[in-house]
Amino acid sequence: MAEHTIVFLDAATLADDVRLRSPSFPHCWKDHASTAPDQVVPRLRDADVAIVNKVRLTRESLEQLPKLRLIAVAATGTDCIDKAACQALGITVVNIRGYAGVTVPEHVFALMLALRRSLMGYRDDVRAGRWQDAGQFCFHDHPIRDLSGATLGIIGEGALGQGVATLARAFGMKVLFAAHKGADGLGPLYTPWPEVMANSDVLSLHCPLIPATQGLLGMVEFESMGRRPLIINTARGPLIVEEDLEKALDRGLVNGAGLDVTLPEPPAPDSTIMRLATRPDTIVTPHVAWASLEAQQTLADQLIDLIEAFVGGAPRHVVSGEF
Repeated sequence: MAEHTIVFLDAATLADDVRLRSPSFPHCWKDHASTAPDQVVPRLRDADVAIVNKVRLTRESLEQLPKLRLIAVAATGTDCIDKAACQALGITVVNIRGYAGVTVPEHVFALMLALRRSLMGYRDDVRAGRWQDAGQFCFHDHPIRDLSGATLGIIGEGALGQGVATLARAFGMKVLFAAHKGADGLGPLYTPWPEVMANSDVLSLHCPLIPATQGLLGMVEFESMGRRPLIINTARGPLIVEEDLEKALDRGLVNGAGLDVTLPEPPAPDSTIMRLATRPDTIVTPHVAWASLEAQQTLADQLIDLIEAFVGGAPRHVVSGEF
């Protein structure tokens, strides 16, 4: 069997404690902690298998890589890959699936609980000596709201959205799955988009980034949110118009935001998202909802399984179109 050259372009996106087992076929493996755009072609020139997490692979780059036969994305989202170019060039794209069904919903609820119960504000107050100044056993400087009885609107009905719904029901929340914006007649699972906007106490995003979902939540949507909800985004940054979210927070149209994703990542120091990160009603985390050690190890094991399946002639999790 001929030796395969496998190149991981952004290996540092996996934690040091995660173990990538050696593929079972003859191979040469090359790791790069990170890769700049002008390094993509030189590093993949001799590769027939590329592993990427968030490194962009454009048509211009792919056309210069005649040996490349497989792109294994070490994530579920594949918006960093020009999939139309891959199809035209005979390059197979595969992705990781079903690994984050616990870690992402738990992160969503960590953000949700912290915001509903004003944990960050109370933590900061205690550090600043406010408890001693209060002169009694407690103080009530920030609102605290239960999740039980609240309505959760979920945008995205896949495995992650369903996982969040399961936790929400255990907390005693009412769950609404939003119909796609502008769509009718999608079936009994869905609540019309305007009703979800009007009636949700919390909105959590779990849909892919495709042209139809770019800027899914902007000022029009924020102005239609009747219950001043929390906004939780652990999916993709461009689903929300960040400047409009900042205005909505300023105007009291929404009560707070928990954001794990931005565009770009990391955001610029003077960006809207970094201004949001300083607010008491907003929590920003660095795209780590997916990153429990348990989930990362599952991802790593599946990644090697997918490469072995492709080399063995039975590719799995093949991606096409806008997935």
